[in-house]
Amino acid sequence: MSPRTLAALDAARAAGVHLVLVTGRRYPAARRVADRIGGRLDLVLHNGALIFENGEVLRRRPLPRETAGRAVRLGRERRADPVVHCGPGGEGRLLVEGIEPSNTLLVYYLDKSHPDVLVVPDLEAALEEDPLQVMFGGGIPEMTALLAHLCAGLGDSARIERTLYPDAGVGILDVLEPSVGKGEALSFLQERWGVSAAQTLAVGDNWNDHEMLVQAGLGLVMGNADPDLRALGFPVLPTNDEDGVAIAVERHVLGRG
Repeated sequence: MSPRTLAALDAARAAGVHLVLVTGRRYPAARRVADRIGGRLDLVLHNGALIFENGEVLRRRPLPRETAGRAVRLGRERRADPVVHCGPGGEGRLLVEGIEPSNTLLVYYLDKSHPDVLVVPDLEAALEEDPLQVMFGGGIPEMTALLAHLCAGLGDSARIERTLYPDAGVGILDVLEPSVGKGEALSFLQERWGVSAAQTLAVGDNWNDHEMLVQAGLGLVMGNADPDLRALGFPVLPTNDEDGVAIAVERHVLGRG
């Protein structure tokens, strides 16, 4: 995060703007980013399944255990490695049975996530509470095939968000409670805070952001975004390495040209 981006966010907060980090990530990972930004920063996590306001849990929408177990079984049918995200208070626990060493994406992800990873002998038996989500990760062809398999097997009992990184050739699938979504979470906060769509700016870079960009009065896409998101026709900012977020805030919030 560049000094220019941090300065722009500080100036927006000083002007009375609500700053919200909206992400598919879990609380411990998002908290590290929020701490670098500093000040009050509300959090929409797990694509909207968990919302923090001023440091406290405001809303939870967990995935029913029965649906989570079915997602785990469906993933195994395609030889995918399920990761169950637990902890309704943001504890960020990750349950796994084990990951194939060839799945380098998840091996890397879990290595970064210690000490929150718990290896269990039976993932379904370990589901003692409704989790926040079930996650799968791997190559884009494998995740594309798994997405179709999960949709057919889960139907309306779950929402499945996809996040693809074409340059790296990897993708992530998040199985969530059906009503969960970044756009719905933004609508919830707009109503709670009395903020209209016209007063809302949203910036995104992947497909799981598209409903949020529609819900905002002004939705902007990063220059390094998923090509499918860029193809929707939202205005495109410079890339993250070119201070795209800072430019969006300076221009559209602070009125600096």
